[in-house]
Amino acid sequence: MQFDNKAVGKTIRTLRRERGLSQDVLSGFAGIARTHLTMIENGTKQANFETLWRIARAFDMRPSELVRRIEEETEKGINT
Repeated sequence: MQFDNKAVGKTIRTLRRERGLSQDVLSGFAGIARTHLTMIENGTKQANFETLWRIARAFDMRPSELVRRIEEETEKGINT
């Protein structure tokens, strides 16, 4: 399986919307700039592990759960 920035962004955007959070709020919880979050969600910027960890914690989930969801999204893209 290859790393897919688009799958990362789609997963984070979906989780954020499911929780009713704006980019401003999520980026504040995660301690990152809103513009950084926007680029991650758009797939134009690759998030490093620390950033994914911060985003996962902002969602009140384990980083491994966020990675699992990203993997699922990546597999959907491969299988379509």
